[in-house]
Amino acid sequence: MQVGFKSDKGLRRSNNEDACFVLLPDKVYVVADGVGGGNAGEIASRTAVNEIANYVVAHPISQLNNKYAIVNYLQDCIDTANDKIYKMAHTYEENSGMATTIAVVHIAEHKAFIANVGDSRVYLMRSGKLVQLTEDHTYVNTLVKAGILSQEEAACDERKNVITKALGADKTVEPDFFQVEIAEDDVFIICTDGLYDEVPPEEIVQVLSQELSMSEVCAQLVQMANVHGGHDNITIISLKVTEEDINEQ
Repeated sequence: MQVGFKSDKGLRRSNNEDACFVLLPDKVYVVADGVGGGNAGEIASRTAVNEIANYVVAHPISQLNNKYAIVNYLQDCIDTANDKIYKMAHTYEENSGMATTIAVVHIAEHKAFIANVGDSRVYLMRSGKLVQLTEDHTYVNTLVKAGILSQEEAACDERKNVITKALGADKTVEPDFFQVEIAEDDVFIICTDGLYDEVPPEEIVQVLSQELSMSEVCAQLVQMANVHGGHDNITIISLKVTEEDINEQ
């Protein structure tokens, strides 16, 4: 697996409320985008990725051997992080209202297992086509699914970043889960809205179509997001599936 990652505060924000974590031996990759006043969003996102990382270290994911066990494992990871953030938000006044999105990818058994809460996304680039694998938990996306807004109207709606689900917002959380078979040269992009709100899909495809390392991909996409305005923090993890990943037993 070729891996790259980069996080940048963008051009308009004074601090970075995004966070990411890469656990290379375990093939677990996490991106989070915090919300809340003051430093609360930053604390929430970092708590989320740290709690998930600690859980993975304490409970080796390599011991799991079927998709049901992996989904339950990812739910447990997210539950642990949700519980910690919820308690912090209700213990310390300065953390009141803090929460975070989360997107987690785990590669195993020739599959990508994905869990998400909020509007951080996972994309798959295969054969020149970019597909969004996750579904945003946002107010505007709810209106799109109900047929009230079109995709075009949703893209420019001022409420598009109002999330309907986040870690730490409630005592319990229900992530969405996705699973996809991997193929050689697949590229997965795990990112916060600071990327996709600024850079159109066709420009992301142009970058991913070049012969770049995954670190170069992340650096170029972050630069493009800033060129387009850099209105928000930008965090990206990029993963490229190699022949060795496909041949692993």
